[in-house]
Amino acid sequence: MSRTRLSTYTAPPAEVARALDALRAQYEAPTAFPPEVLAEAEATATAWAQDGPARLLADGARDARDLQLVTIDPPGSMDLDQAVLLERLPAQTDRAGVPTGDAPGPAAAYRVHYAIASLATFVTPGGALDVELRRRGETIYAPDAATPLHPEVLSHGAASLLEDMDRPACLWTIDLDARGEVLSARVERSLVRSRARLSYSQVQAAIDEAGSLPPSVPADLPVLLSEIGRLRLEREAARGGISMTTPEQIIEAAETGAAGTAGTREAASAAGPDGSSATGGYRLAYRVPVPAEQYNAQISLLTGMCAARIMVECGVGILRTLPPARPEDYARLRRVAAALGIDWPAAQPYPELVRGLDHAVPAHAAFMDQAMSLFRGSGYFAFGAGGVAVPADDEASDAEEAVHSAIAARYAHVTAPLRRLVDRYGEEICIAACAGRSAPEWVLQALPDLPGIMEQTGKRARAIGRGALTALEALVLRGHEGEVFNGVITSEREGRGELVLAEPAVVTEIRAGKGVSGGGLPVGECVRVRLLTADPATGIRFQLLPAS
Repeated sequence: MSRTRLSTYTAPPAEVARALDALRAQYEAPTAFPPEVLAEAEATATAWAQDGPARLLADGARDARDLQLVTIDPPGSMDLDQAVLLERLPAQTDRAGVPTGDAPGPAAAYRVHYAIASLATFVTPGGALDVELRRRGETIYAPDAATPLHPEVLSHGAASLLEDMDRPACLWTIDLDARGEVLSARVERSLVRSRARLSYSQVQAAIDEAGSLPPSVPADLPVLLSEIGRLRLEREAARGGISMTTPEQIIEAAETGAAGTAGTREAASAAGPDGSSATGGYRLAYRVPVPAEQYNAQISLLTGMCAARIMVECGVGILRTLPPARPEDYARLRRVAAALGIDWPAAQPYPELVRGLDHAVPAHAAFMDQAMSLFRGSGYFAFGAGGVAVPADDEASDAEEAVHSAIAARYAHVTAPLRRLVDRYGEEICIAACAGRSAPEWVLQALPDLPGIMEQTGKRARAIGRGALTALEALVLRGHEGEVFNGVITSEREGRGELVLAEPAVVTEIRAGKGVSGGGLPVGECVRVRLLTADPATGIRFQLLPAS
């Protein structure tokens, strides 16, 4: 990547910091942790360092340090929630020497070990830290720094599943058959030790046989992650779920090339290793997630689906929900497909259509952009406490508030407790259920309020993420007024459309101006536009130029 290209559309770090500070103030993002919270976090981290592993085992936790678990995360991440080990199981035999696969019911072909950071080990219910976590709700990621859910002595230290460190974990063991269907799942408190900290690009290179992993990593990890990931994607398709892999708008540190999607861990890692702003400024680009990310996400989705099933069976829990798309939304999307020249037969299910599209084709990219808005209104549904009834045993008869329509299954957030408050409660419900116990009283007391807390804090995090991108877009374009850019218009509604530039990676609004043929916008077509204004305070304005 040439220095000329980097410096062409770069936002100065000082101005980015000012814009982001203003956003955090506007949405009242938490600032420094109160002294009593830091003191409690320091004390619990110190206690773990002194004799935590021994106390954990004495309390009945499983010693699972023999498992060759590894973490897979964006480069530079320190808040490591998950560690994974995948196994191919040999053909099992019964006492008579007959393979169990010949008996009724499928045999287990794969075993997924998935360790999730155990935050309940460090957080005292009702303490100063617990109260502060409920105020924060989730980690807020921004290009210059993250506003963490937990103090870093925990999120980057004692509670993080760091390489070669003994850590408490909620250890899931999930058996799958040869088709990737779940045969059994359980979770238990365990003591684990990660063998390596890997990045998605490292794992993808190993899958592509273009690179090797450290010797401490199981040699079959790349093959099994790809194999199980593909099987789970097939199961997703069979049940009518959909995962779209579309280009993401990312923020890069111009000096280092570190990158991340606004509002994510990758965005915060674009800052310096100490959390400081990138000294060379920031720029915008597009990135398509590598398959290893999709496969890894499928392991997380698998665990969340197993957790939801356990919660419903035990009669208490909290589900992540997304209501079905309305008939009028599907009708609108069919009109978009027709306008873009995309063939969508009446009998073809929407997920099947989307999986056959290519984001490199402008018309397909425009349709996929519209499809992203098909499912709206995500939330949480707490049940079994506060008088809320348990969802029906039959998943197909679920009320709308208990389903996740994009996943096409019941689902719960349990795999990111370092970054999201609700996951700690979900894990404790599942651990208790698998051990034949009732959920802890502190969980039951908190459950009715959790959906509201997560809705409020989630809105704040999303608003800051969107605001960060908007500010970056204006800052990278400022000084280029009058220049002509190439882009694609991906949507239009009432004379306003979404414009996606090729370079820099800006996604912004454009209006149908005078002189445009037909008075409308050419959705799904490549266009030329002239930048009129770019200011973080007043926004960005483009003029659509006539087709040459």
